[in-house]
Amino acid sequence: MRRLFCRRPVLPLEDRGPLRVLFVITCMPVGGAETLLVELVRRMDRRRFRPELCCLKYLGPLGELLATEIPTFTRLLAHKYDLRVLPRLGRLMWRRQVDAVVTVGTGGDKMFWGRLAAWLAGVPVICSALHSTGLPDRVEWLNRQLAPLTDAFIAVAQSHARYLAEHEGCPSDRIYVIPNGVDTQRFRPRPKSSSLAENLGIPPTAPVVGIVAALRPEKNHELFLAAARQVSQARPDALFLVVGDGPRRAFLQQLAADLGLADRVRFTGNRSDVPEVLSLLDVFVLSSHMEANPLSILEAMATGKPVVATWVGSIPENVQDGKTGFLVPPGHAQSLADRILWLLAHPAEASRIGHLARQHVLAHASIQQTVAGYENLLQSLYQRKVHPNRPPAPTRPSHFPTPSPLFP
Repeated sequence: MRRLFCRRPVLPLEDRGPLRVLFVITCMPVGGAETLLVELVRRMDRRRFRPELCCLKYLGPLGELLATEIPTFTRLLAHKYDLRVLPRLGRLMWRRQVDAVVTVGTGGDKMFWGRLAAWLAGVPVICSALHSTGLPDRVEWLNRQLAPLTDAFIAVAQSHARYLAEHEGCPSDRIYVIPNGVDTQRFRPRPKSSSLAENLGIPPTAPVVGIVAALRPEKNHELFLAAARQVSQARPDALFLVVGDGPRRAFLQQLAADLGLADRVRFTGNRSDVPEVLSLLDVFVLSSHMEANPLSILEAMATGKPVVATWVGSIPENVQDGKTGFLVPPGHAQSLADRILWLLAHPAEASRIGHLARQHVLAHASIQQTVAGYENLLQSLYQRKVHPNRPPAPTRPSHFPTPSPLFP
């Protein structure tokens, strides 16, 4: 295969301006990876980097937001078999003189076309940030064939890195770990918002249990609702918030009604005031079948809320069972309900766990740490193209953790 364009010289950093970084994604709905990308783009040091965004299909809500702040490009892919996306994307990268491409998301069109176009356009640094693990997101056979063109596969946790190496065909010597992080100033402990509680129909003394997650199958809201029914039998005063939106909303609302919870569960849709919504909760829950390193848990922990989550993905790296939260087996409604009820019955212990959870996020999962990880990695990889014998970037894991039953 031949490159479409002449190879550009890779100038030393001291002889050029900021590195131009193009993030390639399918679209930008409201979701964890997309929210993290918004924060990353906004916080990158403009003296060193010039971030740009390419949404292959359409912008989506968060893409439209970023379009007011940085150069943004869209509608390069008309349909799944639109082969013209390759010259379109390659010309864009050449015209914009892109120094680094980062595809965002696991598998699919953005990972394939983004990396192939970058190689054909002579982009010096090619990376893939993989934010999810397991069906429906996998690194397919075609995407695995492009591993030799890829300088870095970015994992969101140490156990995620191990999974990518063992199950997704990512070369272990090209996997770098940059943990997800959240804005610990925006997400901080705060008093309950009485006006928001009134708006959502929540009495001042009612215990509130909530989940923040897109209404997609892998989030397993059915488990949350099954546990909610058991909790409500023991605590008739408890209310439940389902924050997020998606194609399963009507189904889940009907399921809540069938479980006798129609007047106990509030479906709020997507919210721009998530920190205020979290202030209403006594317990935060995530009931997913699979996860990598979900932002919603980090946000709840940063606000000092005790978390009960399923033992999947890299969640145990942040939710340390009995210390910064509780872990339960995936799919086990009774265990989930038991932990929720225990926290509601022991508010002092719940507060202590929430405090430790915030301290953990401050130490290990702030957005500043995530941004620094990306900046250091991209600059290091670029410098290695200028100086091929430069040692590897420090973000590469020196080892993988001991195997544990974290992933399916």
